[in-house]
Amino acid sequence: MSAIEYRSANVDGLKIFYREAGAADAPALLLLHGFPTASHMFRDLIPLLADRFHIIAPDLPGFGQSDMPARGKFAYTFDHLADVIGRFTEVIGLDRFAMYVFDYGAPTGFRIAVKHPERISAIISQNGNAYEEGLGDAWAPVQRYWREPTPENREALRNALDPAGLRSQYIDGVPNPERVAPESYILDTVLMARPGNMYIQLDLFLDYANNVKLYPAFQEYFRRSKPPLLAIWGKHDPFFIPPGAEAFKRDNPNATVQFLDTGHFALETHVEEIALAMRQLLAKTAS
Repeated sequence: MSAIEYRSANVDGLKIFYREAGAADAPALLLLHGFPTASHMFRDLIPLLADRFHIIAPDLPGFGQSDMPARGKFAYTFDHLADVIGRFTEVIGLDRFAMYVFDYGAPTGFRIAVKHPERISAIISQNGNAYEEGLGDAWAPVQRYWREPTPENREALRNALDPAGLRSQYIDGVPNPERVAPESYILDTVLMARPGNMYIQLDLFLDYANNVKLYPAFQEYFRRSKPPLLAIWGKHDPFFIPPGAEAFKRDNPNATVQFLDTGHFALETHVEEIALAMRQLLAKTAS
C-alpha cells in the first residue's frame, strides 16, 4: 500500500493543501472534492488506487486545510476556484491527468477541461452535475436565492450550514446511515465554524447559478472532446438526481453510467465499488 503524504503548494501566494500518493511516474489522477468537505472525503479511496496511479487531492480555497482568505481579499466564485486549481496543477507539474469530480469539484474541473481539453485523459463524475435535469428538488431554496438574492433568502439557507444540515448531506438517501462515519460531517462542522466561513459558503451558493449558465459550454466540451467518462451516481442523492448522470450519454458516446444504492456522499458507503469501476475505466485510458 502506498503511503499518503500531506503537502502544501504555494499557488501565487495562496497555500493549497493536498494529499498525494502513488508513484510520480504513474498515470495522474486529480481528485476534486465538493461541499461541504475537503480532500478528507477521499481518505478511503486513495489507498485503493495508489498502487496504479499518481493521486493528487487538493483542498479548494476556503475548504479543509487550504488557505481561507477573507472575502474582501479573495473572490469566492467558481471561476476563481477553477483558476486557482488550474494553476495548482501547473505548479505541481501535472500536465495530463484523469479527474474525479464530485459536487463542487465538477464545475471546478469542467472549467479546467473546457480551457485545457488536451490535459484531460478521462473523467469520473460521482454526483458531479452538468445538466439542468440533474438538479433535484433540494435545490429549490438555493434557486429562490438566485432569482431573488435578498437578505431573507440568503438567511434561509443558513440551516444547510448548521450541524444538522451538514449531517444531512451525508445521510439523506442512505439506506443504512450507520455505515457513514460520523467524523466526516463532524469535521465539516468544525471547519464551518471558523470565523467567516459561513459567509463564504453563502457566497458560493449564490455563485452556483453561474455554473448552471455554463452547462452548455460543458456539454459542448463533452461533444467535442468525447473524454472517456464514468458517471457513477448515488441514486438517492436529493441534490443531483439520476437524470443528470444519464444526460452525459446524450453528448458523449464514450460515457457510461452506473448507479449505486446510496446518497450524495457515495464514497462513505460504496468506496470499493467506486474504486473498482474507476480501475476498469482508467485501465483503458490512462496514459
